[in-house]
Amino acid sequence: MKTILLHEIKSFFGSTIGYLVIALFLILNGLFLWVFKGEYNILDSGFADMTPFFSLSPWILIFLIPAVTMRSFSDEKKQGTLELLLTKPLSIWEIVNGKFLGALLLIVMAIIPTFIYVVAISRLGMPEGNIDMGSTIGSYFGLLFLVGAYSAIGIFTSALSDNQIVAFIISVFMCFFFYFGFDGLASISPIYSTMIKALGMQDHFKSMGRGVIDTRDILYFISLTVLFLSLTVYKLKSLKL
Repeated sequence: MKTILLHEIKSFFGSTIGYLVIALFLILNGLFLWVFKGEYNILDSGFADMTPFFSLSPWILIFLIPAVTMRSFSDEKKQGTLELLLTKPLSIWEIVNGKFLGALLLIVMAIIPTFIYVVAISRLGMPEGNIDMGSTIGSYFGLLFLVGAYSAIGIFTSALSDNQIVAFIISVFMCFFFYFGFDGLASISPIYSTMIKALGMQDHFKSMGRGVIDTRDILYFISLTVLFLSLTVYKLKSLKL
């Protein structure tokens, strides 16, 4: 698994993909949070908190993470190297986990510089340091779990097709559906709205953003991530046969 992980990281930073993803994430967040006028602008909100960042980031990552993961297995299948990869002395789980952790690590690298926002907002607060750190830490944990779920979905869709664009589109749709779709379905059926919302990522992400780490939210994200990684392993096993 370590070999696959290192290979993924090298491939990301051996080309422009890694640098482009990190730059796009930081630039888009920076523009919406500090430059563009609107609901996400921190300076216009009048509140010293990171809520605009945690409201915006899931939507940016819906597109960025599929762009990172779309080549994971699609590229291997297109170049005909997937069969060679599957014959190596590695279990399919190790291969899938290596690809998954590589994508996860890249996005984490993009998120780390945003800690500067926390420092800046803390100093802008009146009085200085007036920021809800409990909510901020909880939201960062939630974002990390969200990235894991998005990455697992992206890895799975990459195993479905040898066309990277097709894998990207399917991944964006699935990430969007699991993040926002269940909230939309809940509005159709008010009686079961609470139950339906609990199936979506947005409800659990917002729950963690309140600063209380609930084991139900953690178990939800871990279960969803393991589910899609398991589906990826199953798909690759069927190809191997």
